[in-house]
Amino acid sequence: MKNPFRYFKTSPEIIRLAVMMYVRYPLSLRQVEDLLHERGIDVSYETVRAWWNRFGPIFSAKIRKKRSASMRVSPQWRWHLDEVFVRINGEIHYLWRAVDHEGEVLVAFVTKRRDRKAALKFLKKAMKRYGSPKVIISDKLRSYGAAMKAIGNQSRQETGRWLNNRAENSHQPFRRRERAMIKFRSLQSLQKFASIHSSIQNHFNHERHLNNRKNFELKREIALAEWRQLVA
Repeated sequence: MKNPFRYFKTSPEIIRLAVMMYVRYPLSLRQVEDLLHERGIDVSYETVRAWWNRFGPIFSAKIRKKRSASMRVSPQWRWHLDEVFVRINGEIHYLWRAVDHEGEVLVAFVTKRRDRKAALKFLKKAMKRYGSPKVIISDKLRSYGAAMKAIGNQSRQETGRWLNNRAENSHQPFRRRERAMIKFRSLQSLQKFASIHSSIQNHFNHERHLNNRKNFELKREIALAEWRQLVA
């Protein structure tokens, strides 16, 4: 594999740090520039934008490849599905999200509609990558039922008032990033960012509330070490 950093004078460590800060935290490009400047790194926010556009997809693809391989060995038995509206230039689009029983985002998919065709395309995309789960929990949107009937797993669907809280809560980190970015300009940029953001969010999600301090610190160190090894 060719070195993706070969034409860049800046060290890979700084590039990885800038991309992580921009995607992982609700920061603007200019705020990332200021934080890097405090550490003695003088780069423009436009440089940070170029790094994110170039290396964000590479880093997220590495994370997804590693995680999807492990999930296929041990398939996820329950999925939570939900969709949230996102405005692009005043027009409403829909961000679909599939989350497993541990709260890890499997797929983030953007469409202009939320009808049967869009739901079916979303489900097929998720199942192609991760296989078929035993239980699928969703809200009462009829598009889900129609799509599941078309692929023959309608009996696996469950709906309930609080059953889908895990999927609904998974939208919160994205909403914080959306506010920091002051909305999106195109469907393509939304799809790109949502996909990259969910992968990196998964990588650094240590479930702090379920671990004691010692285990949390250990998981955090492991995640950072793996991040530094990406495209090393």
